[in-house]
Amino acid sequence: MICKNTPTGSQTMRPHPHIYSAFRNELYDVHLWRGRALFIAFAALAGLSVVGFTWLSEHALALFFSLQSSYWWAPLLWTPLTAAAIVWVTRRYAPGAAGSGIPQVMAAQDPSVNDNTRGLFVSLRLAVAKVVLTAWGLLGGLSLGREGPSVQIAAGVMHSVRRWLPKRSQISEHSLLVAGGAAGIAAAFNTPLGGVMFAIEELTRKPEQRNHGLTIAAIVLAGLMGISAYGNGSYFGVIKVEGFGWNALLPGILVSLACGLLGGLFARLLVVSLAGNSLDWFSAQRRARPVAFAAACGLSIAVIGVVTAGDTFGSGYAHTKASLENTGDTSSLYVLLKFVTTWLTAWAGVPGGIFAPSLAIGGAVGGDVAQWTAYANPPTLIALGMAAFLAAVTQAPLTAFIIVMEMVDGHALVLSLMASALFASAVSRLISAPLYTSLAELQLTRLPKA
Repeated sequence: MICKNTPTGSQTMRPHPHIYSAFRNELYDVHLWRGRALFIAFAALAGLSVVGFTWLSEHALALFFSLQSSYWWAPLLWTPLTAAAIVWVTRRYAPGAAGSGIPQVMAAQDPSVNDNTRGLFVSLRLAVAKVVLTAWGLLGGLSLGREGPSVQIAAGVMHSVRRWLPKRSQISEHSLLVAGGAAGIAAAFNTPLGGVMFAIEELTRKPEQRNHGLTIAAIVLAGLMGISAYGNGSYFGVIKVEGFGWNALLPGILVSLACGLLGGLFARLLVVSLAGNSLDWFSAQRRARPVAFAAACGLSIAVIGVVTAGDTFGSGYAHTKASLENTGDTSSLYVLLKFVTTWLTAWAGVPGGIFAPSLAIGGAVGGDVAQWTAYANPPTLIALGMAAFLAAVTQAPLTAFIIVMEMVDGHALVLSLMASALFASAVSRLISAPLYTSLAELQLTRLPKA
């Protein structure tokens, strides 16, 4: 029993709830349970949507690499044409689908957004557009990820249930958006814990204690949809931690510092570029001729990809997996070139995320440091680099370290991954404002003027 102070200073005992009354209050309200059932059902549907999106994206990228392996020169024509066409379609038919998708979900929760304008950022129509346009971008070999788009897709599916919810369901649109966005991360990475932490660090704008349990249930269920489709294996397999001790301290610090600096620079570059307020010639061309600018970015990406024999095309998943398995031949210029191609893809205005390319860049930084310091177990530093760079870009260190820990089954590296993510995020904060918060504010400028 719980004591509480009365105004006179004495203590009284807070009574226990009556068991029969508690059961009756919970079970009697049909509207409450109908709302919960719809919430859970659409969470499963959101997870299945991301599973289908994952399948489509992977096949689209595989088709591109098949084309590139048969005709090495094909990307020089196909990639710029794809970038230009995607930007034209996006600007004309689905401007809310541009970019990552995470800023849109954050913007949709802003107090200035009402029921009439929320569709500018999250809707079932935008979710469908995001699926098609992001997969199309991977079909063109552009350097983008599908994880950020998965957030907007799942949030759009979850948000669509609002029209069927009973008025007394006690489920707000905020809860739908948070649960949908986090479920997208859980299903995309096959990391339910990462989805929960992403909801806490990035998406939660106000406390709604009553629905926290329901939200977590939705996130876990969406993650189970991914596990059902792709198995319970780790995204990048299992890394072996051998001889991990004080000899890893200096290399680990170097990886975290380098990723913090590069990640902060990358986030700042994205914010400045996408804001379009600069007075340089390139920003002026982007404002005046967005489709032609996208074609030029696509051509630059294609040239870099051809020069690197295809290493910088796509999400970077294959390159990162090969590095973790010690089966890849990493170029010392990969970090710089992947950095540039990912930035150009985002700057062009193509719908797509930066999670997977960020993991690839951070992993390559870890591989380079392992090579420079002659560290005996490079996959360990690669995993640290993945967590550190993702944390530096997003400034969400807990989400980054949990996602990487679950993706590589690196439970033996829990403390090291956490330390690297926290250190890199702290360094990044000295260089750049939070990326997704800044881009969400940019999204809000699309609201109609009063």
